[in-house]
Amino acid sequence: MKVSEVRDMSSDQLEEQLVALKREQFNLRFQAASGQLENTSRMRAVRRDAARVKTIQRETSAKSADKAEG
Repeated sequence: MKVSEVRDMSSDQLEEQLVALKREQFNLRFQAASGQLENTSRMRAVRRDAARVKTIQRETSAKSADKAEG
């Protein structure tokens, strides 16, 4: 997932994406624990994608807070 794709999403879409990534992360952890995980690099990618989504959410909330003050 690219940053430009994340920036184009609305706040609702960001929240949905974050929930989906958390669900996928849980499933990957479960697969790893049971020895069924084949693509171990996917865990890292999902974790980083979730961090990107959280960063963009934080940036947009800070921008809206700045607009409210100013």
